[in-house]
Amino acid sequence: MALVNSFEKEGNFLFRHRGEIPIVLFAAAIPVIYFTNLDYLSNSLLEIFTYAAIFLSFLGFFIRAISIGTTPKGTSGRNTKEGQVAESLNTTGIYSTVRHPLYLGNYFMWIGIVAFTFNWAFVIIVTLAFWLYYERIMFAEERFLERKFGDDYMNWANKTPSFIPCLKKYIKNVVPFSFVSVLRREYSGVLATVVGFVFIDDLRRYFADSSFEIYTTAHYLLIATLLIVLILRSLKHYTKLLNESGRS
Repeated sequence: MALVNSFEKEGNFLFRHRGEIPIVLFAAAIPVIYFTNLDYLSNSLLEIFTYAAIFLSFLGFFIRAISIGTTPKGTSGRNTKEGQVAESLNTTGIYSTVRHPLYLGNYFMWIGIVAFTFNWAFVIIVTLAFWLYYERIMFAEERFLERKFGDDYMNWANKTPSFIPCLKKYIKNVVPFSFVSVLRREYSGVLATVVGFVFIDDLRRYFADSSFEIYTTAHYLLIATLLIVLILRSLKHYTKLLNESGRS
């Protein structure tokens, strides 16, 4: 099989299974946390690193929210679990500065959780693995868009960075930002992020003193997030309050 076809086939396979990434990361984090020595770090440094990790995940959510909140129905950038979907090409707003803002957001959301392990070798390894994984997915997606939109896609792709944004290229959105779209589509990602932070915090406590503490700030935050997610999920599936015309 030609290398270009092999890359595309691998990308489509990885795209369908991208939802399994959190399971792999959680499993890998267990030995990492167990063998990570934090004795050399002061409490003030640990606090700074914690806030930095949270900031990275929040930055990822912000990037995804901007992407999702300004994406019209049927455009590129709104794919399904089964495969690539695009009725029109999305080239304005954040998509005028970077071709894959959702994957950029994914990176920051997950690297924030990884950084919370305070193991910098793990951060580097996950960063490299993320690139290898999503490089195939981005390749497959771009092959699909190239076949579907031809020169329109190539003209946009040739002047727009794939992963590192260039803000000087910004073109105003064709649709206004919709906070409702973000509420309807992003609650599961937020929950997964909070679960990731709580999982690492609980593991670190358990490995430190062989105990499990229930009444922590992290658990209160998790409970609050779960309640919000349940409300949003119910509104999405059982009401029309989060429905919007012209939005996915």
